[in-house]
Amino acid sequence: QVQLVESGGGLVRPGGSLRLSCVASGSIFSIGDMGWFRQVPGKERELVASISSGGATNYADSVKGRFTISRDNTNNTVYLQMNSLKPEDTAVYYCNARIKTLMLYTNTYWGQGTQVTVSS
Repeated sequence: QVQLVESGGGLVRPGGSLRLSCVASGSIFSIGDMGWFRQVPGKERELVASISSGGATNYADSVKGRFTISRDNTNNTVYLQMNSLKPEDTAVYYCNARIKTLMLYTNTYWGQGTQVTVSS
């Protein structure tokens, strides 16, 4: 059994900052790519940022220069530092990870989501 648990969402004013965290736990052998996605009602879930096990990063154009993804491989955690937040960043944010379990099965796992609201 593998779980991803996000934290750090909330309400913030435009121009403010938030830091999201996502911890993976359970029967984990290794973790590959990790990422953050977001979704607003009526729209498809979109990639915000991803990071490989070696630290290579990728960002959506809409967040480049404002968001930073990082990971702590020792603690199976991925972070998303969000600065200069805009109202259009309002969404439910989900983390995901490509995880090889102790049974050596590889699957993509998702967290339950955390709400980020940017509003004055």
